[in-house]
Amino acid sequence: MPHARTETSVGTYESHSTSELEDLTEPEQRELKAKLTKLEAEIVTLRHVLAAKERRCGELKRKLGLMALVGLRQNLSKSWLDVQVSNAYVKQKTSAALSTMGTLICRKLGGVKKSAAFRSFEGNSK
Repeated sequence: MPHARTETSVGTYESHSTSELEDLTEPEQRELKAKLTKLEAEIVTLRHVLAAKERRCGELKRKLGLMALVGLRQNLSKSWLDVQVSNAYVKQKTSAALSTMGTLICRKLGGVKKSAAFRSFEGNSK
């Protein structure tokens, strides 16, 4: 059975068999197209209303000083994230970790050298 694809108002496609489309009478097709046109116009209107409300919300937040705080918080968070993933920061953290491990290993080896077991082993090898 052949299929036809029709685009919906939000840009997605729905699949309909050709027989479904052929089953509609001409008046039914006109009625559905009119409903679709009206629905799409309502969607456009709602988008405009939403955009106006978002602008008004932004204005109120600016008047209350909330936008500056939110923007500052977002900028600080982004900057800190950028620092954390930067090569210099990662290298510094890696270098610090390796330095700490090296210090610990040296201390442990120093402790082993001073131990009685190592001294007795060292004495037996001479």
